[in-house]
Amino acid sequence: MTTTLSRLLVLLTALGAVLVAAAPPALAHAALTGSSPADGEVVVTSPERVELTFSERVSLTGDQALRVLDPAGERVDTGEITDLSANGEVRHGVALADDLPDGTYTVAWQAVSADSHPIAGAFTFSVGAPSETSVRLPAQGPGDGTAGLLYDLARFPAYAGFLLLAGGAAFLLVCRPGPAARPVLQRLVLAGWTTATAATLALLLLRGPYTGTGLRDVIDTKTGTALLCRLLLLGAAALYVAVLFGDRARGRRAHGALAAAGVLLAPATAATWALAEHASTGPWPWLAVPADLVHLLAAGAWLGGLAALLALLYRSPEPVPRAAVRRFSRLAFWSVVALAATGLFQAWRQVGGWDPLLGTRYGQLLVVKTALVALVVGTAWISRRWTARLADPPAGAVPEPVPVSAPDAPDTRQAPPLPPAATDDPARRAQLARQRAAVQRTRRRRDRDRDTERSGLRRSVLAEAAVAAAVLAVTTALTGTTPARTQAATDAAAAAPRPLSVQLPYDTGGPHGRGTALIDITPGGTGDNVLHLRLEDPAGLPNGAEEVRIALTLPAEDLGPLRYEPAHVDVGHWVADDLRLPRPGDWELSLTLRTSEIDQTTETTTLTVG
Repeated sequence: MTTTLSRLLVLLTALGAVLVAAAPPALAHAALTGSSPADGEVVVTSPERVELTFSERVSLTGDQALRVLDPAGERVDTGEITDLSANGEVRHGVALADDLPDGTYTVAWQAVSADSHPIAGAFTFSVGAPSETSVRLPAQGPGDGTAGLLYDLARFPAYAGFLLLAGGAAFLLVCRPGPAARPVLQRLVLAGWTTATAATLALLLLRGPYTGTGLRDVIDTKTGTALLCRLLLLGAAALYVAVLFGDRARGRRAHGALAAAGVLLAPATAATWALAEHASTGPWPWLAVPADLVHLLAAGAWLGGLAALLALLYRSPEPVPRAAVRRFSRLAFWSVVALAATGLFQAWRQVGGWDPLLGTRYGQLLVVKTALVALVVGTAWISRRWTARLADPPAGAVPEPVPVSAPDAPDTRQAPPLPPAATDDPARRAQLARQRAAVQRTRRRRDRDRDTERSGLRRSVLAEAAVAAAVLAVTTALTGTTPARTQAATDAAAAAPRPLSVQLPYDTGGPHGRGTALIDITPGGTGDNVLHLRLEDPAGLPNGAEEVRIALTLPAEDLGPLRYEPAHVDVGHWVADDLRLPRPGDWELSLTLRTSEIDQTTETTTLTVG
């Protein structure tokens, strides 16, 4: 049986590793939705600062969080990042040096989204005119590489350890399986505590390389604080476990005190996940955090309790009492009800529709999890049938004997006396005593295994635990995946056309012939668009022109020129409301301005249409 359980553990650990390894790198839960200057924009004068706009709250900490590099790769920002968020819009900015020379500048940023996942990116803008740049950014961002893989792998044992710790303790307190079960449950709970503590410590140490920041910066973040609090609570849990399995944990008063302490300690530990991950962001966080807390506690009571029952069915030398199995059956039922209710709410909150459910990785994992949960519930129904047989023995059946106080207690009915010759040799006497104890344990396990109902329950619980562990592995992968609602919104925003803006200096050579042409095209995608042209003189005041013509050409497809004559609507303002861009690509826009009979110029720029 030990070999079977060991192989099952290795298989499930490998499953969790495969799910994490299959995840795409840098699964960001926030996205850059805009910037000023915009990506690829050419500005006439040096901007005072660079601003970034994100889809949700982010944290930018450390010296490398937001950098602006000149064409030679030297920093031109002050390094002081300012939070400019207002009216529900998340914006951060950094001031620039005065009077930047003409050329192309690179903006490189890295942040941590509100649900603990690192994000990074880069874009360029130009002052005056584009230029060559020597900036080469690393191919791997935060969250990629070995550190990211190890961090994601450590999440699985952190969850699993907590479930074993909380579920094993709950099984002992709620189901009351008897004294013979205490050594087995103690080993299970200690294994859970050790696993959770080691994994949490690993997560804290890997957090810096994972996010690309230092340990001090990590501690100042919400996730770092949650990990530190979890370690402290696990320290308190160590004392709790020592008391729970100590000699003084007897009697009704001690049982009530331990139950009350567990009711406080388990939710506090579970809150270190709920307050730092998916539930803390998105719509309705005030309801999502308590729901996530209940979800995790219900999973501990069901899956951790299931592991405790499985360990007792396979490792306890005495049959598990019928009353304990019945109590766990009721506990598991209500835990599944709580899991279903909170899981449906979280799924609705994070998915939001059928298309994201089937078209995103998060939605696909959620479908897999739902199928596995349905399978484990079906297996649990079989276990409940075996439990009902234990709870309702046939009439006239001999009552189940009361388990002995210790698994190695002697069985006087089956233990033959020691041979006389062995009484003179202490070593031989000890050896024979160990052999007799082993024979007694084997006989008791053989008698236990003859129980048809318990053998059937043991097999069904093993299958239930295997599928439940697969559910935990998929759940771990879900916590590291961008929620479907966020992914769908990000994809839609990326696919949506963005207004095109360009500034073109011009000089016709005549009076009032010098200034800047401001061109805005909305919505900026293929199809119908509206072009606004504004002319400003060097003082920033509206400037006039006698004739304005625009031509658009797509050289890659030998398309064009498409010619337009914007209508003059105001001083220095022209509009072309019939502008049509039939294909995506790099369009060349030529602007021809005539300010007198003989003063004319044509300026050209490139517009990228997605």
